[in-house]
Amino acid sequence: MDKTETLAYLRRISGDLATATTTRLEDSLPWYAEMPPARRSAVGLVAQAGITSFIQWYDDPNSTPWIAADVFLAAPRELLRSVSLTQTLQLIRATVEVTEERLQGKSEDLREAILLYSREVAFAAADVYARAAEARGLWDARLEALVVDSILTGEADEELPSRIAALGWHGHGEVSVLVGTTPPQFDVDQLRRTARKLGVDVLIGVQGSRLVLVVGRSQSSGRDELEPELPFPEIARRLEPGFGSGYLVLGPAVPALVDASQSARAALAGFAVARAWRNAPRPVEADDLLPERALAGDPLAKQTLVERIYRPLQAHSTDLVATLWSYLDNGRSLEATARELFVHPNTVRYRLKRVSDVIGWDATGPREALILQTALILGSTGSDQSRRRAPARRVAREHV
Repeated sequence: MDKTETLAYLRRISGDLATATTTRLEDSLPWYAEMPPARRSAVGLVAQAGITSFIQWYDDPNSTPWIAADVFLAAPRELLRSVSLTQTLQLIRATVEVTEERLQGKSEDLREAILLYSREVAFAAADVYARAAEARGLWDARLEALVVDSILTGEADEELPSRIAALGWHGHGEVSVLVGTTPPQFDVDQLRRTARKLGVDVLIGVQGSRLVLVVGRSQSSGRDELEPELPFPEIARRLEPGFGSGYLVLGPAVPALVDASQSARAALAGFAVARAWRNAPRPVEADDLLPERALAGDPLAKQTLVERIYRPLQAHSTDLVATLWSYLDNGRSLEATARELFVHPNTVRYRLKRVSDVIGWDATGPREALILQTALILGSTGSDQSRRRAPARRVAREHV
């Protein structure tokens, strides 16, 4: 049989080949049988286009590049999202097997042509999926940068949850923001692999020399469910090698990703003043930098110090506030504090223990003493201003 007769025969049985290929797909590929009818029809069109394209290529082998690529033009764009590259290669293999079986014994040249063409189609499939993956990767990178920027600026809108979902975010529950410097050779893939091993999902934003990670616990982490979840400070410590040299600040945990701007605001404020703490650890929590942040004018730090230290102490007992003031003013001396308050040193010890129980900070440590003294200054200043405003309002009402 010469080439002209072979071409005529191929054109005559092309319809039967397409039908036989569809039957083979249904019998041998479970994922094909489970597809909705519309997608099965689209896959069938690809198989039929492959057979037709092979006949054209066999007639003119010089058309290999564009005919092989044409096979996938018959498929709708959404088919790329529902059919993986592995499944596409299984489709090509099934089509080649059916074609070989029907043409068995016809011609050795024809068999070699089938194998050569199937190779070209497989490469074309890989190229299609590679281009789609590259485009998706670029889009995801832009979208991720937009989401991280929205979190940092606090300008979240109604579209933020949908953008987060489009990124495939697997986080659930609490979220924290980690801010540090970008390393000279930044390996984003290694950072993501480390995060997955820790059972967390991350959103990564590179803003010049600043590297920002939004960290959330992952639902699909693969960690043992019986294994306790790592606290965020420990997660930050293990992610630390992925950052450049310099300060690394962890924002406080917030309930969900949509609230991450609160953690980001604290982390950014802490990162801006971290150099003021000479022996700051790496990483350091933003709440451990409350005095520096308050002195730099951060209203969130001032509010946190007053609400978490001054007001609870004042509400619990004025004696605790007076004792703490005296203890800090006297250079953390128990004896000097006892003399000023006319009490026994053991009473001072007891009250300082009560201070620690109420607010969670220990006044006997030098760093925590600074935090507590800053809170007392801010709290008393705010109280004096409130008292001054109150008489003014009363006078105004009397004049009215």
